Amino acid sequence: MTTPPPQGAPYGPSPAYPTGHPADLSAGQQPSPYAHPSYGHAARYPAHPAPVPGCRSCGAPAAVNFSVRAHEGLLVVMRFHRLDGPFCRSCGRSVVRQMTTRTLALGWWSPLSLVALAPFTLLWNLTAYRKFSKLPPSTPTPGRESMDEGPPVLRRPLAYVALIPMAWALWFATGMITHYS
Repeated sequence: MTTPPPQGAPYGPSPAYPTGHPADLSAGQQPSPYAHPSYGHAARYPAHPAPVPGCRSCGAPAAVNFSVRAHEGLLVVMRFHRLDGPFCRSCGRSVVRQMTTRTLALGWWSPLSLVALAPFTLLWNLTAYRKFSKLPPSTPTPGRESMDEGPPVLRRPLAYVALIPMAWALWFATGMITHYS
């Protein structure tokens, strides 16, 4: 027959630091947030609280959980960026405009990016923009502000950097067609 360890032993419960097991708690003591989950209190005290619904930027209650992407296609290296929601109408549209402008400026500088990855990213962001535009106007929580949407993508000068690699691809394709015709 084994005897329980004394109260002050390092491997047993201590009255100063209750483990969270109901048998170890005296009247008025609260369970320790650092208690081992095998003591049965894990269901009552989750490790991570449930996420608060609403925009991650301004806290507006009407938000959509959707990712916004950007792609940078350098000559031999490619970078992918993703910003996960939820976002409200104005914050989501702001993020889409920023990431789409980044893709238009830097996403076309490798052959694979030019053909597949940058167009896919732009279509993804168009879908995101439509989802965010369907939301009601944003009402941020007190003390927080919505992100500034800024000008539309086609009114941003960096968006027109995409014309350089597109013009090169068009020139290359027409040269190949006329050379082999």
